[in-house]
Amino acid sequence: MHPFLEGFIQLVAPARCVGCEELSASVFCETCESLLERASSPSAVFRYGGPIADAIHRFKYRGRSDLDGSLGSLMAEVAVQWAGEIDAVVPVPLHWRRRRWRGYDQAALLAKPVARSLGVPALLRGLRRIRHTSTQIELPPHERRRNVAGAFAPGRMRGASRVLLIDDVRTTGATLEAASRGLRAGGVATVHTLVLATRLLR
Repeated sequence: MHPFLEGFIQLVAPARCVGCEELSASVFCETCESLLERASSPSAVFRYGGPIADAIHRFKYRGRSDLDGSLGSLMAEVAVQWAGEIDAVVPVPLHWRRRRWRGYDQAALLAKPVARSLGVPALLRGLRRIRHTSTQIELPPHERRRNVAGAFAPGRMRGASRVLLIDDVRTTGATLEAASRGLRAGGVATVHTLVLATRLLR
């Protein structure tokens, strides 16, 4: 982008912290940055809570699809560990009914900047959600695996055998496990997973 144009955009629509929406030159302002907890697992960026929880809620439920680039860039920083080891990035898809209600698929939006950073395609139709399921957050842990069992089927994988599977939040891992089985049913040999935040059940 031309420096003059970039400066003009910043003037009319200055960057804001994705956590609190205060003016910020970075994805998170200094205050929110100090409150973030990095995940201990290499397959997640943050522990769910505080500013990242606020950002994800805004992204998913408040129509803030414009946060995809900022949040996706945070995932891309962690995804670099798989550089050269994957053929494609695949998002965990929403069912078409939920996607139509929300207006977009948040995991698909996150997958694009991650794929660009790794120099591989984002296969947005690489996995299909063939069964409408209850929202996982509404269910107790022991019912989550049953809820998503058989919910995914392979889509258009274009011969990719090593895949990075992307989602926004992991709690029990049931959705990622079911989605991984769907990919393997389509011939994928290796599935790595990466989420923006991992939530710990109380």
